[in-house]
Amino acid sequence: MSITRTIDLLSHQLENYPQPDCLVSKVNGQWVKYSTQDVQNMANLMSLGLLKLGIGKNDKVAIISFNRPEWVFADFGIQQIGAISVPMYPTITVEDYRYIFNDAEVKAIFVSDSELYNKVVAATDGMDSVKEIYTFDEVHGAKHWSEIVEMGKQSDQADELNQMRASVAPDDTLTIIYTSGTTGNPKGVMLTHDNLVSNVQGTVPYVPVNNTHRALSFLPLCHIFERMLLYLYMRMGVSIYYAESIEKVADNLKEVQPHVFTTVPRLLEKVYDKIVAKGMELTGVKRKLFFWALELGLKYDTQTDQGWWYNKQLELANKLIFSKWREALGGNVIAIVSGGAALQPRLARVFWSANIRVMEGYGLTETSPVISVNRFEPENNMIGTVGLPIDGVEVKISEEDGEILTRGPHVMKGYYKRDDLTAEVIDSDGWFHTGDIGEMVSGKYLKITDRKKEIFKTSGGKYVAPQPIENKLKESVVIEQVMIVGEGQKYAAALIVPSFLGLQDWCQHKGISYTSDAEMIRKPEVLDKFQREIDKANQGLAQYETIKKFTLIPNMWTVETGELTPTLKVKRKIISANYRKEIDSMF
Repeated sequence: MSITRTIDLLSHQLENYPQPDCLVSKVNGQWVKYSTQDVQNMANLMSLGLLKLGIGKNDKVAIISFNRPEWVFADFGIQQIGAISVPMYPTITVEDYRYIFNDAEVKAIFVSDSELYNKVVAATDGMDSVKEIYTFDEVHGAKHWSEIVEMGKQSDQADELNQMRASVAPDDTLTIIYTSGTTGNPKGVMLTHDNLVSNVQGTVPYVPVNNTHRALSFLPLCHIFERMLLYLYMRMGVSIYYAESIEKVADNLKEVQPHVFTTVPRLLEKVYDKIVAKGMELTGVKRKLFFWALELGLKYDTQTDQGWWYNKQLELANKLIFSKWREALGGNVIAIVSGGAALQPRLARVFWSANIRVMEGYGLTETSPVISVNRFEPENNMIGTVGLPIDGVEVKISEEDGEILTRGPHVMKGYYKRDDLTAEVIDSDGWFHTGDIGEMVSGKYLKITDRKKEIFKTSGGKYVAPQPIENKLKESVVIEQVMIVGEGQKYAAALIVPSFLGLQDWCQHKGISYTSDAEMIRKPEVLDKFQREIDKANQGLAQYETIKKFTLIPNMWTVETGELTPTLKVKRKIISANYRKEIDSMF
């Protein structure tokens, strides 16, 4: 069968490699499996129930939940009747929910638990357009999603459903995803079936797993990265196991023993920091061996054979040290796909050296999302870049300002109700302007150098790109978050949120007694440590980019405080306003 719509992906799996464990999640301590046929049956019942509720073509239905099979049942149930899903982060504010429900004219809402139910009830107060709110968990006083399924079982509209499913067209809007952005109200990105299908089919040749493999899923399904991977796994017949929570990922990796998973760099950084912290606790020969292996790993390069002696040492390091790293990830990992932010090259080197292949990619919600990805084969994977464009995707670098432009079937239909904003990012030739600055390395690998809007100019007229400097500083085990400032000033400076766990380990190692976070960041020996980290990062920078001053901040920036987007990008304007006094004191 030909795949032209995302609903065809489920039928494709059913026809070609039906799985006994298509979707799996943990309920009351037990892994509960849904076969491909179960998923199709649940999707059909959801579709019929939604029709009974009065939901029809182009109506909007919101899904607000952490990853679980019910998310997918709702998604396919909505798609099959030509309705449009509006997935949202469980972490955003009541005000954001209210804005999106109004803007998208949402008619029904699925939420996972009591906390989200209460938030959504508050957000929909006085809103007539929302017909019903259903919960995935049993919540006192709330309607349960099983009521939709029951309505589906009582339905006599099976023929109508078949007609509606058949009438869904490839260029119909599949979903509206609201991107928070770092300023202003969220924008609704309209993605079609064709957008997502083109992205799935364009990445199929580079997928190193098949219908005999398992994936662990923990990145939010409301984000386009994991959503597209859901469809890609379905296309390949890969079984999907949902992690219980971010906190339980380490345990779930050992239980599920997945062959593949997607991640954001921050999680890989945390895995790496934990491994290094354990290495620091070792003594004698074991400690020496650990750091010998780590040093070898940091020299690894996918593009260069470093000769017999290096390869022999690496073989030994893999037996003695790195095998334990693979065990911590379940022992079966073939590949990890990293996206959402820049991956520090040292992490990619170390994981590759340990036979854990990291495929770093790049894209945006507006591009469905994948524009480029580093391949599984070392010869087509260049560390420090985001890889080669995928099939069917055009990429070029603007001669005017170095902006990355892309064109193809992956580019969104537009921003919902905002033709003016759509015209700002998609030009008359169909090129989407990403807002990222980049270059092509060796004529084929895409490398991102910064965000166009984040580059600032010093009073000396020099342009400073903050992201690469921030990523360099975050390589330190004592630095958790950082923001470079200096617009219109003589030099660049840094606001730094320490990694307090890393700082505690360092203090213990140095015999410094640890009191409170707020007190420690004022201690001269701690400030000296951070100055050394700054000096190290400054070594590779041009004189005008170097960090001349820094301030340590005692509080983490979070989504809840409004200082990070749901994808954990810093909201520079808000942080600048919140820390105006600290910033001014550095200049």
